[in-house]
Amino acid sequence: MDKIANMLITIKNGGNAGRDFVETPYSAYKQSIAKCLFDHGLIKGYDKKKRKTGDVLEIEINYKENGKPTVSDVKRISKPSRRLYASVKEIYKVRQGFGKLVLSTPKGIMTGEDARREMVGGEILFEIW
Repeated sequence: MDKIANMLITIKNGGNAGRDFVETPYSAYKQSIAKCLFDHGLIKGYDKKKRKTGDVLEIEINYKENGKPTVSDVKRISKPSRRLYASVKEIYKVRQGFGKLVLSTPKGIMTGEDARREMVGGEILFEIW
């Protein structure tokens, strides 16, 4: 099972259901993705919590002024069965600039705009809007 896709769909479905928080099993990789989403205002916050069953990553859903969730949809690009990589010149805009492209680069998890600014390419993880 794709754990990154599971986390992203949990965030999307939690927002559509009107929840304030969602939980997903903790990993440092997921926390770095949550930090990237938080830095760009797609989620309100994230925190590592200890539970009896193990550590979880608690993510606070962000809503717009009209009550709709900030994350309306997500599309996983690079999958465990097929990895896709892009150089700096191949990084593209998502939804004419209204969405974000998230990459895993040698400098960490970052959006397409940040990767272009830093002049690094990497694995295209997902598109989010």
